[in-house]
Amino acid sequence: MTDILRLAAEEQYKTELDALIAAETETVPRGWRLSPRSVLTYIIGGTAKGVEITPKYFGNRGLVETAVATLMTDRGLLLLGEPGTAKTWLSEHLAAAVCGDSTLLVQGTMGVSEEAIKYGWNYATLIAAGPTPAALVKTPIYRAMEEGRVARFEELSRCAPEVQDALISILSEKSIAIPELSTQLRAKKGFALIATANTRDRGVNDMSAALKRRFNAVYLPAPATPETEIEIVTRRVAQISAGLEFCAVPPRQAIETVVTIFRELRQGRTLDGRETLKRPTASCSTAEAISLVMGAMAHAAGFGDGTVTDAHIAAGLTGAIVKDDEKDAAVLREYAENVLKHRNGSKSLYERLTAV
Repeated sequence: MTDILRLAAEEQYKTELDALIAAETETVPRGWRLSPRSVLTYIIGGTAKGVEITPKYFGNRGLVETAVATLMTDRGLLLLGEPGTAKTWLSEHLAAAVCGDSTLLVQGTMGVSEEAIKYGWNYATLIAAGPTPAALVKTPIYRAMEEGRVARFEELSRCAPEVQDALISILSEKSIAIPELSTQLRAKKGFALIATANTRDRGVNDMSAALKRRFNAVYLPAPATPETEIEIVTRRVAQISAGLEFCAVPPRQAIETVVTIFRELRQGRTLDGRETLKRPTASCSTAEAISLVMGAMAHAAGFGDGTVTDAHIAAGLTGAIVKDDEKDAAVLREYAENVLKHRNGSKSLYERLTAV
């Protein structure tokens, strides 16, 4: 038992990683802990030394192979996709498997400066002693280059273009110039950069052509089938609820209901293809489905007997879908009237969603 709310991937799955290391029979690239094939096994699942390796990503195996292969080259890896398609999750686990450290992270925002990418200064030390190595503040990317590890850059497209372009010399020259010290940092073998970007942010701060050329982009789609998405949500809900010690049972039927509704609204048609639907502005992603189910379980555990009901799901659906645009309330109500009202077993949920 631990008091840590969320362990890093390399800590949470240490047993699996240790088993893969012990079972390693193939060539391991310089600076890596595992061979590319073992990294793939860690991500998509398998066995090693009698230890079950749980799947971390449910999707196209070829996409994961491309991502792992990219990390062996001199190019950066850019994971693209809609919100909630496991870009951050995959980048964390790739870093954990490759170098055993997923914490070298820069979170991209409009307020990120070039100092957050390259290096900064401890101004008290700088004023007292001038520019010295002791006054240098190392960023996560700086440390990754210095130690030959994997750095992660979340939401790259949220940063200003001039900040993004600070990565160009890092990716092309594998170095950071430090003119104040008349020196430069050269990356050790094993250094790699994984960046993520939401396709919904496209046009906010488009990357320059020069920066795009230095990345190999891998697009992560939404889960291909309802069964795959249900499996993802079920596994993640079980993992998260176990860590939070909820006194509520992960509700399989509720998960199937939420995933079905989200997929239909996301795709703009019912699963049987018979009816076209209006799409909400909300992403209705797999991550949102996980969050909704977790919220329903928390409600059931805190204010009920631990059983998730349609009332909990209805409250969660309204909060998940009607948040970006008030017009989405009409989209949800229309969906309830046209689909849920006529679907077997959905009467109670329909009544909850349409109750005034």
